[in-house]
Amino acid sequence: MAKPVYALVGEDSFRQLAELGRILTDLPADAQRSDYDGETAELADVLDDLRSFAMFGGGKVVVVRNADEFVTRYREPLEDYLAHPVDSGTLVLRLNSLPKVQRVYKLIAKVGEVVECAPPRDLARWAVEHAKKVHRATLTPDGARALVELLGDSLGKLDTEIAKLALAADGKPITPDLVGENVTAQRDLEMKEMTAALAVGDKAEALRRWRDLLRSDPSAEFRAVTWLAMWLEDVRAYLRSPASLNKLAWKYKGPHLDQFKRTASAIGKSRIGTLVDALAEVDFNSKTGLGDAAENVERFILSAPVSSNKDAR
Repeated sequence: MAKPVYALVGEDSFRQLAELGRILTDLPADAQRSDYDGETAELADVLDDLRSFAMFGGGKVVVVRNADEFVTRYREPLEDYLAHPVDSGTLVLRLNSLPKVQRVYKLIAKVGEVVECAPPRDLARWAVEHAKKVHRATLTPDGARALVELLGDSLGKLDTEIAKLALAADGKPITPDLVGENVTAQRDLEMKEMTAALAVGDKAEALRRWRDLLRSDPSAEFRAVTWLAMWLEDVRAYLRSPASLNKLAWKYKGPHLDQFKRTASAIGKSRIGTLVDALAEVDFNSKTGLGDAAENVERFILSAPVSSNKDAR
C-alpha cells in the first residue's frame, strides 16, 4: 500500500519520474492526482487537497514538484502535518536536496519514505540492466561503457539512446561499434537546433526542423523528449534567476538571446511546470503506446506557449 508521504530527493528528474511511477502503481487505479509547483504553491491549498475526499473514492495523491522552496517556506506547519498525516491522501515532494539532519527528513522517514534519486554510481552497469529490463535489449558491457562516455550521466538521455539502439540492433547485442554508428554528434546538433528555434519563439521553424529530422532519422522521436527537457530547464533557470543568462548566452547568440528572454517571460513561472508535466506525459504516452511518438512531440511543439515575432509559414 502507498504511504502517506514520500520525498523524492535528487536532481535526476528521470529517476524521480521513475520512482513517482512506482508510487502511483501502489495506489488504486482510480486515485485522483493533483500537481503543484512548489515555487508558487500555497500550503493551505496542498493540505486542503490532501484532506478532501476523492471524487471517485480511489484516494488522493498530491505531487509537489520543485518542493525545496516549498519546504523552506512552510517548514514548521509542514512539520506539524507530517507528524500526523491523513491516511486518505498521499503527499509526494520532489526535491533537489533534503539534509538528513532536518526534522522534515526524519518525520518523512518515520511515517513514509525518503527515496534517493541520484544517478547510480556504476552507470554502465545501470545501462546494461535498464536495456534488458525496459527495452528488452542486450547491451554489452563494452557497449554500455562507450554509451556512457558519449552521453555522460543523464539517465533520460541514456534511456532515449538505448531505446534507439534497441531498434537498430534488431535483437542482436548492442556493441561499441553499433553505439558509435548510431549515437552521433550531428543528430544531437540537429535536435538542438530544433529546440533552439522553439526557445526563441519561432514555432514554425521548430516544426520544420522537427519534420526534417524525422525524414532523415526516424529514431529522432526517441531523443526529442530529452532535448525538449533540456530546453525547458534553460527556461526554468532563467525564470528562477536572470543572472543565469551568463551561462546560456553561448546557446542563444545575438538577437536570439533577447527573443529567448521574451519567450521565457511569456511562458512564466506559472506555466513552466505545466509544460514540464506535458512533456512527461508525451514521454509516458509514447512509451506506453498511447498515440504515435512523433505526433505526440509535434502536438507539444504546436501547443507550447512561446512568444514569436514571426508568423507561421
